[in-house]
Amino acid sequence: MYDQSESDLLRMLADRAGIGADYYDIAGTHHVTTDESRRAILGAMNLRVSNRAELIAELEAWDNRWWLRGCEPVHVLRLGREAGTWSLYVPCESSDDSLLSIKWSLCAENGAPQCERAEGPGLKVEETRMIQGRRFVRIALACPQDLPLGYYSVTAHATGGDTNTEAMFRLIVAPDRCYIPDELQQGVRWWGVALQLYSLRSHHNWGVGDFRDLGAVIEWAGKRLGAAVIGLNPLHALKNAKPYHMSPYSPTSRLFLNDLYIDVTQVPECWTGPDVQRRLADPSVRSRIDAARRCEFVDYDAVRLVKREVLELCYQVFVRDNFEGVEPELRPMTDRGRHFQHFTEREGKSLVYYAVFQALEEERQSAQQASSVWEDWPESYRTPTSEAVEEFRRQRMSRVRFFQYLQWLAADQLLAVVKKTHEAGMPIGLYHDFALGSDRDGADGWLNQEVLAFQADCGAPPDAFAPEGQNWGFSPLDPLRLRASGYQYFIQLLRNNLRYGGAIRIDHVMALFRLFWIPRGLPPAMGTYVHYRDDELLAILALESVRAKALVIGEDLGTVPDWVRDRLGPAGVLSYRVFYFEREHWGGWKPPTQYPAQALAVVTTHDLPTLVGYWEGVDIDTRSTLGLFPSEDARNAIWGERHREKAGILTALKSQGLLPAGISEDPAQVPIMTTELMEGIHQYLARTPAWMVLANIDDVIGTRVQANLPGTVDQHPNWCRKLTLPVEELTQDSRFERLAALLRLTRPLV
Repeated sequence: MYDQSESDLLRMLADRAGIGADYYDIAGTHHVTTDESRRAILGAMNLRVSNRAELIAELEAWDNRWWLRGCEPVHVLRLGREAGTWSLYVPCESSDDSLLSIKWSLCAENGAPQCERAEGPGLKVEETRMIQGRRFVRIALACPQDLPLGYYSVTAHATGGDTNTEAMFRLIVAPDRCYIPDELQQGVRWWGVALQLYSLRSHHNWGVGDFRDLGAVIEWAGKRLGAAVIGLNPLHALKNAKPYHMSPYSPTSRLFLNDLYIDVTQVPECWTGPDVQRRLADPSVRSRIDAARRCEFVDYDAVRLVKREVLELCYQVFVRDNFEGVEPELRPMTDRGRHFQHFTEREGKSLVYYAVFQALEEERQSAQQASSVWEDWPESYRTPTSEAVEEFRRQRMSRVRFFQYLQWLAADQLLAVVKKTHEAGMPIGLYHDFALGSDRDGADGWLNQEVLAFQADCGAPPDAFAPEGQNWGFSPLDPLRLRASGYQYFIQLLRNNLRYGGAIRIDHVMALFRLFWIPRGLPPAMGTYVHYRDDELLAILALESVRAKALVIGEDLGTVPDWVRDRLGPAGVLSYRVFYFEREHWGGWKPPTQYPAQALAVVTTHDLPTLVGYWEGVDIDTRSTLGLFPSEDARNAIWGERHREKAGILTALKSQGLLPAGISEDPAQVPIMTTELMEGIHQYLARTPAWMVLANIDDVIGTRVQANLPGTVDQHPNWCRKLTLPVEELTQDSRFERLAALLRLTRPLV
């Protein structure tokens, strides 16, 4: 059947697996995928491609995969549309065609039977195929009409003659688009503030912003300023260790929360345990907390250690006061104990495995006297479902339960914060950021090995900012194995992240369609795009969004083709528009009327300079100091371009009547970013039809240094810079009152 050359066979298999044959970068340069890259990426997908015979075997397996499996693993229906049919593939001799009968049932997520059907005999054979001398037939079966939204397990049993086979798949009934509040569809426009939670200073916190600080910001921004939304950095679980495990965009797990944000003083056990109180009264402990609080930057290691010490004592009090029995089987005997048990049961195996990973990692590092990754652990510990891991869980259940306790505390405090947004009358409340991936050496990597391609990284193709391309160091999700799993990990990720607020921003939303894969060990320039089943991923996103009543924003910056945005719009995903980048083709700033309505607009982001930093060239000076420019000429060219950009901004503001009095159109005459100029830029965004506009706290208070400088690790204080003002002073700062009053003129909270 396959008599092509090895190179042609490689191309054919790569095409079927969704590996792009070529792509155009942001500058329009055409890149052709090499056979070396194809072979390496196919290998990362666990396909055998080392020679011609293996390629032929994989192609034949691909052609026959549904015939041998019995059905495709996933089928999507859209609510309100014609249900259509699904196909069952059955081994059946021609003499048995007239005898073939199929019984199939459909169960809801909770296991409750939804419907049962019996079809045949006398079924119509739609297609036949011979596979290794055996005849198979394809039967088309009508999907049930008018099913409620949700996920269903379908089991089919075919019998007749010599036929006796069973197949299962996941049926997804999804809405046409993501959730959009009625107010936005009726013309209301909202505004809010954005912040990095870790950066908050306060008189009470222990050196890092916490959930109590966030609650104070909500009380202030929601009730006094009239903000509809609070934008946050990802709150995913981190290892919280310098220098490689501080980025909220490189978490150990995207399923769970960063327990560093727990306010220890709000933990009930903090006040009911004498040992806890004695530890908190210890002068050495107070000194460590005060030092971390005074530190210019977040000292992740110091904060983590002191919080962990106190929370371990809290946990001992918690177990003593709320449980009875003997490890590993404790029984709750109080409402608080039962509340915890309900939480762990609801979170299920994922939380158990996450906590086991935390305990295992802690023990292995102690045993090896050095940092170790799970791929270096004894082989019996590398698989979450192994007998050795289960025995470890039983033997170390007290420690495993401690990590479950931390997640319970974090979730409980964050839900209390969400309640505050409702009490403050905020229609959206918290707006979370959902990172693209997680650390391959972290908990999610260990727990979800079956759907991750560990022999590949994801990144970005060459562009003006990174001429060699970018490697982000994440293992991408394998589209083939992810689909075969029924998208369970993706579903759980969305569900866990959508439950804590009214909106979510999906970092690098293009990954729902295609992602730039780089074979491990090769440079980014050798990478290419791998495509995903965007129809199915968008259906799941819409379903989870509607269930959670949460708005979805897609970070669609950079090399995003128009066809991706054309798909996201009808799917109800908001575009993400950054003031710095919204230009006309000739370089000038787009007028407010040219912004799309279905969008969230901001001045800048965590990876870009703050307004003050941009205006004064702090980012350029920093890059120059770090030797990140190839030459002085390159630096001067960037400075020249920045001067022209500033002139364009001043011209744009003047065209809208927003140029502050006394401010010249000549940027040379405007060397600093004034409060009035900052207000004018935000008013410019507020006049756009964009459904939401966010003002960064950093920009209002005049922060000079950006949160993260891409391309650096420890050369720049990434992800640890604190705000210059504590929360207690922020909430009294008149600059926020003035800006809020201006924004409410065009975006009142109604």
